[in-house]
Amino acid sequence: MTLNAIRPGHFPWFRYEGYSFSLGLTHGADAWLSGHSASEHDPESGRMVVRGGMTDQARTAYAKIERILEAAGLTFQDVTKITENVTVHGLGHYPEAEAVRQEVFGEHRPAVSTVIVERLLRPAAFIEIEVHASPGGPKAVSECGVAETADGAVFLPTLLPVDEHGAVVHEGDLVGQYAYCLDKADRLLRGAGLSLDAAVTTYDYSTPATRDVYRRTHRARKERLGGAGVYPGAGGILMSELHRPGVLVALEVTASRHPLEAVNPGWSRYDTLTYTPGVKAGGMLWMSGFASLDMETQEVLHPGDVVAQAEVTYDAIGQVLAAAGAGPEHLISTIEFVCPDGLAGYRGVAGVRKERLREPWPASTGALCAGLLRPEFLLEVFPTAVLP
Repeated sequence: MTLNAIRPGHFPWFRYEGYSFSLGLTHGADAWLSGHSASEHDPESGRMVVRGGMTDQARTAYAKIERILEAAGLTFQDVTKITENVTVHGLGHYPEAEAVRQEVFGEHRPAVSTVIVERLLRPAAFIEIEVHASPGGPKAVSECGVAETADGAVFLPTLLPVDEHGAVVHEGDLVGQYAYCLDKADRLLRGAGLSLDAAVTTYDYSTPATRDVYRRTHRARKERLGGAGVYPGAGGILMSELHRPGVLVALEVTASRHPLEAVNPGWSRYDTLTYTPGVKAGGMLWMSGFASLDMETQEVLHPGDVVAQAEVTYDAIGQVLAAAGAGPEHLISTIEFVCPDGLAGYRGVAGVRKERLREPWPASTGALCAGLLRPEFLLEVFPTAVLP
């Protein structure tokens, strides 16, 4: 089944041709959209601008999403998952965006993820929103916000170390909070007739202050994941703040009803890790986050050069795709996190994408993070692909 770029006949915010990403892609009847903020072209200045506060920006982002969904023959009632990327600066105004979401979706309840990012690529932007949609919306939605799609993907809401009374648990203990979030994911999945053994990706967000103890989460993962013989893909990003004071980690977990198959191009480093380069499940390839790492020596390649790091990163993604019998034309989504030290050269990453990827360009989102788990990394990419 081929991927097709979604091309609205009228998209007044900016000309979308010529970029190394698409507004969104369709895969059969499903749609995966890029992240959309309130950015628009200002004809007077000739620049892209972002106007308004959080409420106005959320409404503009959802207006764009509505236009793109319409071009794919879908509506807001078909949305299965929403990811709202909220900046640290905009976090205090996030309830305004939640109110806009309520206006837009009414009684419709997709899974909702809230990812706190250091900043968006447009400095004035407070929020960037991604959606996945499938005709009829989720096949099932639990009271806890777990949404299952018709093709067997199971999206969980953001997992925080917060108990049923709203209190942060294991204060000051990253490993305790990490284990709590994994256990919460397991409970939610068991409510859907699955378990953590069905997880295809676990992406986590922590802070620079806990970077030195992050390795200790390995034991919590080893005790809880991979029970069916396949560890999920994983990625770790650092932000200066998370959802509320005392929260040291937030997890995003996706699972599948299909049998899981590990995909590894032959990298022995993963023999002792609690994550896998890629996981086949049904017609999807869910992947770990990748950065500029020498898979044999474990050395970071090209410190200080974000473009060269992007080349290594996308080459690694290409190797995982090839090991799964796919190619760059099968990428349906990429999420790029760039560190502040890499921002000056980040425009050059678009050239790397044009060299390494293929049309129709994947749906994409880009954001700034406070750092990555290896301080020398300037870029990490979370990719997802469909299988030919």
